[in-house]
Amino acid sequence: MSTDTDVNYLLFRQQISLIRAQSSASLEGKAAYEGLAQSYNERVDAYKRLNEKMSVRAH
Repeated sequence: MSTDTDVNYLLFRQQISLIRAQSSASLEGKAAYEGLAQSYNERVDAYKRLNEKMSVRAH
């Protein structure tokens, strides 16, 4: 995960995926969108962990 990651974009995509999962007509579609949302969530978490490590080193 690079430090130039746009977290707002990832959070936006996560929300869109959750909305689409909620409105999906099929179980497969719902599962696919939920998987995407989880993937975005993991990327946001990875970004947060990286930034926490970097801020500790800066002090």
